[in-house]
Amino acid sequence: MKDPVQKLLLFDFDGVLVDSLDVYEAVVHQCLDAIGRPIVSTRADYLALYQDNFYEELARRGIDLSAFLAELARIRPHIDTSLIKPLPAVTSILPALAERHRLMLISSNSREVIEVLLARMGVSECFEEVMGADFLLNKTEKIVHAWNLTGFAKEDVYYVGDTAGDIREAHRAGIRSVAVTWGWHERSDLEAVSPDFLVDTPQALARMFTTEPPSQGC
Repeated sequence: MKDPVQKLLLFDFDGVLVDSLDVYEAVVHQCLDAIGRPIVSTRADYLALYQDNFYEELARRGIDLSAFLAELARIRPHIDTSLIKPLPAVTSILPALAERHRLMLISSNSREVIEVLLARMGVSECFEEVMGADFLLNKTEKIVHAWNLTGFAKEDVYYVGDTAGDIREAHRAGIRSVAVTWGWHERSDLEAVSPDFLVDTPQALARMFTTEPPSQGC
């Protein structure tokens, strides 16, 4: 079977490659409490912030982003990254994907934290670029930047994410979206925003890009 045409695969990080929900829910709670705006009391409240761009959603809810980001910068060096658990089933498919395609990471997390974890997971070399919150806060802008940087045709660029916000940002960027159901949002949340593809396992994701090129549709 012939190899698929090379693609640009843009991966989200938290929820897709690592299990970090408990850690970052606590961090956001701490930041909001510290600036006197405890708008999150339950996990559902927290996950609702990811129905669209996380930072823009905070701003829509009246959070002073400058104050929030300053508090996050203060807390970030003290985050215990040992509590963030790699997802081995996903990690195992990355080398084969990187052999065939170009891979980048686009995340709301910080580049520094991501690179520490990628090194620990042994997959740093799979990604030619990491675009975290320290580059731009808007994922749509980061997706477009990566697309323009590499010169791929629109139909050959994919964003792999686990939240409704990820899928919305991919749609706004004009590229194909792949929603994975093992992350932070439930399948129903993902289906509600009509991803181009919906996959339930890392193995299914690998098959999409290591056999025949995927056709449009979920």
